[in-house]
Amino acid sequence: MSAGNNTRLGIALMIAVSVVFAAQDGISRHLADNYNVFMVVMIRYWFFGAFVITVASRKAGGLRAAARTEQPVLQAFRGFLLAAEICVMVTAFTVLGLVESHAIFAAYPLLVAALSGPILGESVGWRRWVAIGVGFVGVLFILRPGLGVFDPAAIIPVVSALMFATYGLLTRYAARRDSTATSFFWTGTTGAVAMTGVGIWFWEPMSGPDWLWMGTLCMTGALGHWLLIRCYEVAEASAVQPFAYFQMVFAAGVGIALFGEALQWNVALGAAIIVAAGLFTLWRERQQARA
Repeated sequence: MSAGNNTRLGIALMIAVSVVFAAQDGISRHLADNYNVFMVVMIRYWFFGAFVITVASRKAGGLRAAARTEQPVLQAFRGFLLAAEICVMVTAFTVLGLVESHAIFAAYPLLVAALSGPILGESVGWRRWVAIGVGFVGVLFILRPGLGVFDPAAIIPVVSALMFATYGLLTRYAARRDSTATSFFWTGTTGAVAMTGVGIWFWEPMSGPDWLWMGTLCMTGALGHWLLIRCYEVAEASAVQPFAYFQMVFAAGVGIALFGEALQWNVALGAAIIVAAGLFTLWRERQQARA
């Protein structure tokens, strides 16, 4: 099939992306359990920055074309925001674990839908508002506020989801005037600069085996982004995006199998509600796009 219409290949690539990113989350948790989060994310961004520069240099026009933008402040802020969001989410992994963090973070598509009106001026119909409300009922199932067992640390992945949703909406806004290649270039380079400015002050000696894990983390990051780019090249984003939820499943498996985490009934129920609401929201967006 022609590029842009191969939905089956796109779905396979998105599932592969989910596996790679879930492995990356597990490695991130292992390293952040033993070293400062800022240092771990900084080294990861060094490799990511080098990766996007390499990709940009091989495109038509090279680095100058990739870096050219009429909205540098917006692009730089996007890069800083994503770097900060990764730090917050990795912190959530160490405090709450992969299972609960990903269950709560799964609400970010609902946040995107809720914020698309005030940020992008998009129309949000009553069906999507109902789905958003149902999704946040799922979040409440996970948080269990008012039952005497609420963990304030559960707010960390909520903040991460809000930051990532804002990043996604700003990416949509930037796409009105900049290409995907330009946004990708600014995301990697500005994030690397920001994390170097912060993480260098938290440098810690790392053992030989953990340097191997760090190298694997960097490689999975580059591989995951390459697969994601390839996925969106061969298939429509609306067709493959629902399969991104597999990352939550795979990450939960890593947390249970390797870190001894437990899947509580309220987390499973809440995650199921969130995913169902998110899938409905994605379906409505696709229907509106077709209309």
